Amino acid sequence: MAVELTESAARHIANMLVKRGQGLGLRLGTKKSGCSGFSYVVDYADAASDNDVVFESHGVKVVVDKQSLQQIDGLEVDYLKTNAINQGFEFRNPNVKDACGCGESFSV
Repeated sequence: MAVELTESAARHIANMLVKRGQGLGLRLGTKKSGCSGFSYVVDYADAASDNDVVFESHGVKVVVDKQSLQQIDGLEVDYLKTNAINQGFEFRNPNVKDACGCGESFSV
């Protein structure tokens, strides 16, 4: 089981943690949402619990709760910046069977 960051995503997260002044890494999970079933939940991780699995990519920790891991195992997170306005995370999830038209939710 694994969740990985690209170098670009790791650099962005590391910079955001420095600006924030604290944090263990990125917290990544899923929640039931949208017309296709699940959406991604992204936040700062300040700690990990017994219910979490911690991965590390390019020196940055990614904390995933065990329940979400079944939907995102094998996920690669990239950070794309096409210009000053268009930037953000891109999720490449090999488990996705279908996604809604707006891209906000997915099914596995």
